[in-house]
Amino acid sequence: MEAILYVSHGSRVPAARREAARFVEQCKAAIDIPIQELCFVELAEPDIATGVDRCAAQGATRVIVIPLLLLSAGHAKQDIPAALKAAKQRHPSLEIVCGAPFGVHDAMIDIIIDRIGEQPAPLDHESMVLLIGRGSSDPDTKRDIAAIARRLQEKTSVPHVDVCFLAAIRPTLDEGFKRAQASIYRRVFIVPYLLFTGVLMKTVERKLQAMPVSDQQWHLCSYLGYHPRLVTLIQQQVQALSAAKKGA
Repeated sequence: MEAILYVSHGSRVPAARREAARFVEQCKAAIDIPIQELCFVELAEPDIATGVDRCAAQGATRVIVIPLLLLSAGHAKQDIPAALKAAKQRHPSLEIVCGAPFGVHDAMIDIIIDRIGEQPAPLDHESMVLLIGRGSSDPDTKRDIAAIARRLQEKTSVPHVDVCFLAAIRPTLDEGFKRAQASIYRRVFIVPYLLFTGVLMKTVERKLQAMPVSDQQWHLCSYLGYHPRLVTLIQQQVQALSAAKKGA
């Protein structure tokens, strides 16, 4: 019997955990697999080990692990595989297969465009976008955010998309804001490339509130959130991993 184990990043902020739980309920309704559980990499319970245990206790013989992560960095490359390896030692007869983070995908660009479209101002030739990533010491993070920025610019024809990061790598959030302030663009659309609310989103909000008054218009878009487009990506990933088993 197959099971799905959704692995969210985790947060100390209760609202973030509730957002993940609500999203998993949407996935459960869209995917016809009897066992579906949610767990977290860190900062919340249940952890990955407990998530696997819960799947096994319900009779799962094969667990499809779906990382609810935006990009492939330390959690996807190290933490999740290590936790799954330990779980496999406790459940040697259980088959565990792991999917990939959402990554650089056209659906992610469409979500950004949706969030920008929620703002009252137009994204036009007088506009720029400041794309804010979480940040990681993994070099793939900077590469992937740069690729997303290029695709966003191509898809919207906005004159300029700049990037900055909240941690670990440059340009920093302060540097990103300073470059936007010094730019020629009348409107700056700030897009936090984050999956859920929490401390990092509050950091962006505080930074914007501290900005000096100027003729520039600054528009803070919502973080990406557990957008309905992500359900489709997960459906496709589950179908591919299930088909791989059937074709083996």
